[in-house]
Amino acid sequence: MASADMFPNVSFSDVNAAASQEAAGKAVFGPDPASGAARLSLVRPGAEQAFQIDLSDAQIFKLGPMEWLCVSGETEAKAGVEERMLEAWKAGYCRVDDIEKLFSRAIKVVLRTEAESKAFSLAFQRWKQQTISGKAGESLENGSIVACKSKFDTKIEASSAQMYFHYYGQLLHQQNMLQDFVRTGTYYAAVMENRADFEGKVVVDVGAGSGILSLFAAQAGAKHVYAVEASEMVEHAQRLISGNPSFGQRITIIKGKVEEVELPEKADILISEPMGTLLVNERMLESYVIARDRFLAPDGKMFPTTGRIHMAPFSDEYLYVEMANKSLFWQQHNFFGVDLTPLHGSAFDGYFSQPVVDAFDPRLLISQSTYHTLDFTSMKEEDLYEIDIPLSFVSSVGTRVHGLACWFDVLFNGSTVQRWLTTAPGSPTTHWYQLRCVLAQPLYVMAGQEITGRLHLVAHSAQSYTIYLTMSAKMWGVGADPGGILQTSTAKLELKEPYYRLSQPQAYMPQDQQQLPLSSLQAQGSGQQMQDGLSPGITVDQERDSAAFTRQV
Repeated sequence: MASADMFPNVSFSDVNAAASQEAAGKAVFGPDPASGAARLSLVRPGAEQAFQIDLSDAQIFKLGPMEWLCVSGETEAKAGVEERMLEAWKAGYCRVDDIEKLFSRAIKVVLRTEAESKAFSLAFQRWKQQTISGKAGESLENGSIVACKSKFDTKIEASSAQMYFHYYGQLLHQQNMLQDFVRTGTYYAAVMENRADFEGKVVVDVGAGSGILSLFAAQAGAKHVYAVEASEMVEHAQRLISGNPSFGQRITIIKGKVEEVELPEKADILISEPMGTLLVNERMLESYVIARDRFLAPDGKMFPTTGRIHMAPFSDEYLYVEMANKSLFWQQHNFFGVDLTPLHGSAFDGYFSQPVVDAFDPRLLISQSTYHTLDFTSMKEEDLYEIDIPLSFVSSVGTRVHGLACWFDVLFNGSTVQRWLTTAPGSPTTHWYQLRCVLAQPLYVMAGQEITGRLHLVAHSAQSYTIYLTMSAKMWGVGADPGGILQTSTAKLELKEPYYRLSQPQAYMPQDQQQLPLSSLQAQGSGQQMQDGLSPGITVDQERDSAAFTRQV
C-alpha cells in the first residue's frame, strides 16, 4: 500500500454519542499495523485512543463544503435508503437514533479549507479502492495479491529510499540546507521578484522538507499551496507553518510521494529544490518531472525551469598526488608478516572511482567550459535514466590534464525577473560545492591542442548514477591526422560515494604554468544574478548514506 495520508488539523465528533462534542486532532489514512487493512484514524493530541474506521465497510457523505460524515458497519438496508436518511438528517428531519439503525458508527469530520476537504475525499476514495482491490498477501483462489508498488518503488531500492527519507526527516540536515544562504536567498529572491507568478495561484511544493518554499510562495500571495513531503519532516513542517498563521492558513501539508498522492486541483506553478550533487544525484529530478505531468496545469510554470551541467578539463597536480598516495598503504610487503601488495591495484582503482567534492580555484581550469541543458518543462522522466554528453575543448596551456571538473546552475524563468542559482567555481560557495572526476592516467596536452571525449551518466536503483568518463588528446601539429587520437584515458566513478575534500589546503599551482585569467574561465553564459548582500554558504553537502562524511563548518 501507499504511504499514509495525514490531515493534521481537523475537528471530529461521534454523532452516535449521547453528548456529542467536537474535538480537534488529526486524520490519518493508512494500513492497520496488525492486519494491513486500510483504515481511517482520528486522533486527539496527546490521546492514546482514537476513532478507528475500517474502510472496507465505510462510506462518506458530504454535509457541506468542509464537512463530511464518515459511516461504517452497514446493515442490510435497501439500496438508496442510507443516502436518503443522511439527507434527511442534514436537513433536520431525522434523529441520530435513526442513523444508528443503519450504521454502527457515524463520525462527523470538519476540515480547515475547501482544498483540504477535496483532498480528504480523494484520500478516502483512494484508500477504500485499495481495500476493495484486495490486501497485500491476501489468499485468493488463484494465488495471492502482491502489494502494489508505485513508480518510485519499482525503480528505487527500499533500503536506499529508507535512508534517504530518514536523512531528510531530521532537522539538523534541513538546517544545513537552510543555512546555505546562496541557495535559500536565491529561492526567496526568485519568488518575491516574480509575485505575478504566485499571486492568487495554486502552488505545489514538491519535496517540501521544512516547508520553507511553501511559506515563500504564501508570502508572495499564493491562493493555496500544497506541500508534498514523504519523510517524517511533515511533523516539523506542520509546526513551522502553524507558527506562521498569516501564511499557514493557505498551506496544506500532504504526506506521501508525488508518485502516489492525489491533489484536489491542478497547480498553476510548481516549486521545488530537486538538485543534488552534479545536479542529478538522488534522482529527485525524476520526481519533479512526474509532479509536472501529474499536477501542473497546461501553461503552468516551474521554479526552477531549466538546469545546466557545466564541464571543463582541469590540471591539479596536488590533488592527483594526494589521491594516488592514499593507496601507498597497500604497497607494504611486511604488514605484521603479511604482503599487502596484491591489493594495491584494486585500492588504487577504488580511490580514483570516487568523484571529488570540494571548492576549487577556477584558475585550475585549462579551457573554456561547455554545458548540457535539461529543460524541466519539456523533458521526459526517461531522459534522466541515461545522460550522454559529448565533450570538446581546446587547451589554453601545455600541461597534464588530470580530469573533468563539473558544476551546475538552474534558472528561475519568472515573468518579471529571470534569476540564476549557480554553483560555479569562483562564485559564492554553496553546499553543493563543485565536483571533479579525476583520471588515474592523466593526459599530456600542448596549448591549442583539442581534447575530446564523453561524459556518460547511468542511473541506478540506489538513487544515484554511475559515471563513465572518456577523455582523449587529439593529434596536434603540422601533418597530424585531423581525426587522430594521440592518447586516451577512461574512468568509472560512483556518484553516490564521493570523496568530500573540504578541509584540504589550496591546490598546488605550478609557477611556470600559464593559466587563463579568472574571468575567461567562468562558465559561458552562466547568467548569475545574485542578490546583493548574500553570504557564502557555510554548510557542506552531506551524502545521505555516507558513513565516512564529517561535517565541516
